[in-house]
This record gives sequence, structure tokens and C-alpha cells, in this order.
Amino acid sequence: MSRRRDRHGRGMRGPGVVPAVPGTPMMRTRRERFDDLALGIVEEIDERWQDRLGLVEYAVEDTPLVPDGWTDGWHDHPVPLASLVRGSGATPTRLVLFRRPIEHRCETRTDLEALILTVVVEQVAELLGIEPERVDPRYDDDA
Repeated sequence: MSRRRDRHGRGMRGPGVVPAVPGTPMMRTRRERFDDLALGIVEEIDERWQDRLGLVEYAVEDTPLVPDGWTDGWHDHPVPLASLVRGSGATPTRLVLFRRPIEHRCETRTDLEALILTVVVEQVAELLGIEPERVDPRYDDDA
């Protein structure tokens, strides 16, 4: 039996989980978990409304780009959670979720899932010109 030193009483050192395949992380990153949640929600809504939506590109970026001088009046302009750019001709519509501002507003995974759903539903409702409640029955405008 090997003995490991416990310097300064801080407990065992080293990895808590050994990956099955060396060189690959055992746990998924926050970005990967966010992408999976967003993808699941987007797939459900896109499948339901595909005939009216047409071609839409969905993306996730870490943070929005804000214009110079934006921080001067930051209290007047909340940080955007998503961006919707309507397509024209051969250019598809593009819906982008901003991961960090969304995560910053959530404490739990349930909160995160609810906020992603709310943001996506509101953006799709704006695109379709209908009420968010019609886009998805799970929509809660209090989220």
C-alpha cells in the first residue's frame, strides 16, 4: 500500500476522476453542457415550426459584441441574451444565443434550461410574428 503525503491538511491531491481515455476530459465543460441544452430546445421548436421558419441558422457565442461607448450608459442598455438577424434571398436567418450573459442570470440547471427556452421562444415568436405562448406551451413570461 502506498502512502501519500497530506501536506498542510488539504486532503488528497491529483485528479478526482480518471478519464476512460487518457488525454480526454471525463467531465463535460460548461460550454458543452450549454450547447446540449440549447440544441435540444432549438431542435424541438425548429421541428414544430420548420414549415413557417424556413432556413434558420442557430449559433451560440460566448458574449455579444457591444459598440464603443456602450459602457458609458450601461444602465440604460441591458446586455443582450440573443441576436436575431433576418435573412434575405439566399442568406438564412441567424439566431445567436449569448452563453455567458444567459448563464450569469441562472443559479441552477433548471433555471438555465428555462431561460434558454424563454429566449429561443421569444426570438422565434418575433420572427414568426406570433405570441410566444403559441410557439411553445412551456413558455413562461415570468422567467
